[in-house]
Amino acid sequence: MRDSLNVAIAGATGYIGLELIKLLSNHPKVKIKYLCATKSVGMSINKFDKRLKKKSFPKISNIKKLNWKNINVIFTALPNGEAQKIAKIIPGDVKIIDLSADFRLKNYTTYKKWYGFNHKCKNLISKSIYSITEFKKNDLHKYKIISCPGCYPTSIQIPLVPLIKKRMIIVNNIIVDSKSGYSGAGKNINNKFKYKNLYSSVSAYGVGAHRHMAELDQELSKITKKKINITFTPHIIPTFRGILSTIYLENKGKVNSKMIYKFLKKYYRKSFFVKVTKFNKPIGTGNVMNTNFCQISVCNDRVKNRTIIISAIDNLIKGGSGQAIQNMNVAYKFNEKLGLL
Repeated sequence: MRDSLNVAIAGATGYIGLELIKLLSNHPKVKIKYLCATKSVGMSINKFDKRLKKKSFPKISNIKKLNWKNINVIFTALPNGEAQKIAKIIPGDVKIIDLSADFRLKNYTTYKKWYGFNHKCKNLISKSIYSITEFKKNDLHKYKIISCPGCYPTSIQIPLVPLIKKRMIIVNNIIVDSKSGYSGAGKNINNKFKYKNLYSSVSAYGVGAHRHMAELDQELSKITKKKINITFTPHIIPTFRGILSTIYLENKGKVNSKMIYKFLKKYYRKSFFVKVTKFNKPIGTGNVMNTNFCQISVCNDRVKNRTIIISAIDNLIKGGSGQAIQNMNVAYKFNEKLGLL
């Protein structure tokens, strides 16, 4: 167990990068040594987020200027493909906590299919771990690269994985409808989406072919040992942050919704950041905004043998920066809550 860590943040001026800085600046075991970006070298990070004005941070630098001997951990909140380049050049004793998709998929041909280019660091895929913290606590310290899941898959897997492991639901009939604040698309959202009235309407996208389907299929299929293809449709809503996923399930055998509720309540009773609400209670993203919590509600459906689960997270924290820090805390045997409350 280390007393403290020196960290670098690559992609410091993006939404996730700024959240990492805010949270890590309050972490008693962390010193932020480098903030890296490509277009803002020499600038102060305070200019990008008014929440950071009261603290002192290093000036933004180019990642090529880092002294790796001064770093224990680098957080990479970069476009897909960039963390692969970094992984090839850093020393073996520096841990990467990646928030892109670069090490989420364990098959590099699948990566090319969904992301459109060859993986540049195939030999390090086996040295990475895909980690929703609640499921990987005993393994994180063993890996050089910790790959943080996408925001949608985090909100979906936290309620689903225990149910699939317990064989309480029929796995070939899972339907998920997710809605996210527009920060999930990053600062270049206007280049990615040309919808009219983007900031005052609800818009479906990635219908039938969203990239996060690949990691959902991969992780859920690992549990069942057979291929799972869930139905998943994401939407952008006119709010800055938050994800609400509504999951429609067919119960298995004599399982009912109340049994699913009691099981999840018991399963997560010792998980600080996962809260299962009262049975049949509607929830919203406002309950988890600006926190690292995932809130789950289990509800009856009027259709016999079906259950509706609602899962709420903040996409920038539990779906991004907060989960990355939670993974770091567990990997280095710190208190899991440090920097997150």
